[in-house]
Amino acid sequence: MNLQQIQYIVALDKFKNFSHAAESCFITQATLSTMVKKLEEELDIVIFDRKTNPILTTECGKELIEEAKKILWHSNNLKQLSSTLKGNIEGELRIGVIPTIAGNLLYRVIPDLILKFPKLKLFISEINTSSIIQKIKMGELDAGIVSTPLNVDGIDEEILYYEKLLVYGNQNRNKKYLIPEEISTEKIWLLEEGNCLREQVINFCGLNPKKMHENLHFQPNSFETLLSFVDRLNGLTLIPELYFMDLPLEKKSKVIDFQTPVPVREVSVIYHRPYAKLRLVNTLIKEIKETILPLLSTSTLKNNEIVIAKI
Repeated sequence: MNLQQIQYIVALDKFKNFSHAAESCFITQATLSTMVKKLEEELDIVIFDRKTNPILTTECGKELIEEAKKILWHSNNLKQLSSTLKGNIEGELRIGVIPTIAGNLLYRVIPDLILKFPKLKLFISEINTSSIIQKIKMGELDAGIVSTPLNVDGIDEEILYYEKLLVYGNQNRNKKYLIPEEISTEKIWLLEEGNCLREQVINFCGLNPKKMHENLHFQPNSFETLLSFVDRLNGLTLIPELYFMDLPLEKKSKVIDFQTPVPVREVSVIYHRPYAKLRLVNTLIKEIKETILPLLSTSTLKNNEIVIAKI
């Protein structure tokens, strides 16, 4: 038995297909099949039922796979530990980022990060919060960048920054500031259900979500689509400050701030018992804070001048 065989059975359990599993391990399908068969013979256990399509993991196999995942996790941490003990920032860091954060954060941070630490390999996925939490707990991700607080057992949260929420739409230009009550009766365009920013907007503004038009049920999953509908069909929506910074001047003119205390979304790095990778996670946190905090107006606000929009 060796680590490669353990890696192969975990991959096959994940993909339920010899071809796809072999491709993920960068070996031929024949090699994968032979190595898995040898391991089954050595352990005297049938791990996979090959008669079905997709392949099924047997009940005994499922227990074996769980232990195999632990072995791979500890193996990866041992490799990382040697670099950590020497104080080096190197190795792999797998990060999940939610879409409403990724588009306006990553390009500001990642280029400098990879130049500063050339031996650090970043693997970044743009996925939703629930998937990030699940993958962190399964060991498929080392950290996530999401809106918080989440208060999930076993998940640690390190706050990166507070990002102000602003009102976008064709509205009264004579006003410099708004209060939540002023837009609670307006037609508000919201992102798709399950999006954390949607819940934050609803909770902060005390909204009762309703259709914008009787013959239209529409739930966009990007700010770009959201703003294009606001421009054409009126109504309002809320956008985060980093996204506002990247808007053209014409669209910036349609944005109004809230009166203090202003609503903010709390953005954090989350992780699950990182052990050896804690140094890498802390490096990521430090780089984001140093880059983003000076850009945000919330950095100059006092605690009583902001209110965290709950998820």
